[in-house]
Amino acid sequence: MTVDFVRGWGEGVGLLIDALQRQKVPRPAGQAAINPNWEIFRRRGAIPLVEEAERLTSNWLRAAEAPDVIRYFESTGAIEDRLLDSSLEDFPYPCAKHCSGIITFAEQSEVDTAFASAGRFKLKHEIPLLEFVDNGFSALGIERQVASNLVIAMIKKAWLSFCREKGFIEYHYSNAVGFHASVAQAPVGRRIPWGKQGDRRSSMLRNVAKGHIWQFGVTAMPYFWPFWHLKLKSRVLFSVDNNTPEGLSIDDARKMHRLRRSICKGWRNKQWHGRMLAFLELLSGESAYIRLALAANAALAIEAVPILFTSPVSTALPDILDADEEEADISTLGRPDNDDEVEA
Repeated sequence: MTVDFVRGWGEGVGLLIDALQRQKVPRPAGQAAINPNWEIFRRRGAIPLVEEAERLTSNWLRAAEAPDVIRYFESTGAIEDRLLDSSLEDFPYPCAKHCSGIITFAEQSEVDTAFASAGRFKLKHEIPLLEFVDNGFSALGIERQVASNLVIAMIKKAWLSFCREKGFIEYHYSNAVGFHASVAQAPVGRRIPWGKQGDRRSSMLRNVAKGHIWQFGVTAMPYFWPFWHLKLKSRVLFSVDNNTPEGLSIDDARKMHRLRRSICKGWRNKQWHGRMLAFLELLSGESAYIRLALAANAALAIEAVPILFTSPVSTALPDILDADEEEADISTLGRPDNDDEVEA
């Protein structure tokens, strides 16, 4: 049998352990111990720690503001399921059908207008949002996990709507949706400024490498622990460079995977970091927040600057080199000049 490590080392190790247990592979009892020779070898090649604090930029965006309540509207008469489903699909904000009513962040006037063709609805419950996520709502038979999943789905829908309205390119990966900078937002080779005033830098979000156009983007995943935040996962989409601004799209997932492994292998942490901040600059514009609309008068405000963490120790990594020295293989990025972020 084979164990797949392509999707991630953590998942691969889990599958390997399961396979060994199913095959009843013998294992010694007692506490596991690392072979001393391996530990000596590992330490010899390890990067030494430096006893000084280091500020690290995360890929977490903190939620700064959320609606106080979520509402349940109950039908006051007969409803037409087909018309209700159609109204839910057309409603521009996150909304979910539950029992004989709907769960939404919208107010009564919005519901009256949006769902008039399906029936009449009256406000039945106004539930504190944090309480709903943490405990569910027993009066409607909604358990905690169901409530949490429901709100996460609503936030995801609001994020999709926000990115679509901004004109980002939508791409459906195997398990999530990613949004990428478009030709209009970031022409090939153009640097997008980012950073605070007085410390402005810039990074590319679209460029050519090895006969392909790469486009940087992100997938956003909502989380409630340890506090409400969006976690950004970096994505890279490719098209064949055919001397057009967009390039020729690639439908082969395996080829796309190979391109990520070959073209992106030379990107250092500084480049991934710079591209993410440049992308956030396009998302937020002049605002300090990304406002995800949950209803006409309700929104989730997300800070447009990632959370900073402080590590008590640091390491002597190649990132301490200057921009010209950091990229050893300039052909990796397909340009004679270095593609690291530069001061604007």
